[in-house]
Amino acid sequence: MDLFLEYILWITPGFLILLVTYLLLPKNAFSTKIFILILGFILIRDNMTTFDFWHFGTTNNLPWMRFTEKSSLLILMGVASLMITVGIIYLQKDMRHLLFWIGNKKVLSLFMGILGAIIVVLPFFFIYQGIPLEKRGGFFPTEVLPLLFFFSLSGNLMEEVLFRGYLQGYLETITDSIRAALLSGLMFGVGHVFLATTVTTLGLPLILFTFFEGIICSFVRLKYGIFPSTLTHGLSIFVLASSIF
Repeated sequence: MDLFLEYILWITPGFLILLVTYLLLPKNAFSTKIFILILGFILIRDNMTTFDFWHFGTTNNLPWMRFTEKSSLLILMGVASLMITVGIIYLQKDMRHLLFWIGNKKVLSLFMGILGAIIVVLPFFFIYQGIPLEKRGGFFPTEVLPLLFFFSLSGNLMEEVLFRGYLQGYLETITDSIRAALLSGLMFGVGHVFLATTVTTLGLPLILFTFFEGIICSFVRLKYGIFPSTLTHGLSIFVLASSIF
């Protein structure tokens, strides 16, 4: 709890500046508001690295990740992510029309979200077979997996609402849907450049992975909605961070 409070205090000054800027913007400044919201998310996410809530590495130029094994932190971060996401959606009433949650065929839509996750992690399943587990993050405790699953979905719901909800939804109002999906996926990768090159030393491997994951999530969202793309994103991160294979 003390570490989480220290983390909150650390990000508060930057968060307050972004909040004041956001509140001063005109109501119809959708693109700038989305930009500020994404900057706020990047502030929250990248400082998780500073406080060792997650850590990364590369083995044979392949990225790997592990989250904290502390149950209390995973619960706090998951609940906080959900609260912030709900708060953004509730307060930003004039941008709700940009949010496409799920396709008419709900079961198919959810299945496609799971299929998207399989596409993301399948290359790693084969490539990781030649790399010992201890060289790509080590074992993650089995008893903590349910909490990691909860955080993977709740944390990435926020990211999907921002990138596949507001950003992709806004882009669809100014260009065709295919280009909007491509741009959303590419800008998702751009949103990880600072994490890859400054916050960590992962560099190109992380950038390429986030471009790949972002494009798949964007095209899942294009036809099936934010909930399915959250499944794609959240399940991918859960599997890759869990030492399941």
